[in-house]
Amino acid sequence: MATVLVVAAGFWFSLTRWEWCAVLGASGLVWTAEGFNTALEALADRVAPDFHPLVGRAKDVAAGAVLAASIFAVVIGVIVFGPRLISG
Repeated sequence: MATVLVVAAGFWFSLTRWEWCAVLGASGLVWTAEGFNTALEALADRVAPDFHPLVGRAKDVAAGAVLAASIFAVVIGVIVFGPRLISG
């Protein structure tokens, strides 16, 4: 949903080519991180269905990577859309 809103806002604000690159690159990074996280969790659940501390740690690190990518995407969004929103 966030990606759809960002793309719609990009059209609304007529982003430049480089702004599109930054926004879509950040969105792609988040989607990629989420894909790796999902794959790692599925594999971990298959290999170790019972609780194991190292599996839990791997899942936490993968989820942290998704969070880091999301924060990065928000920063890019603020840099690109912030001045447009402030100036009205």
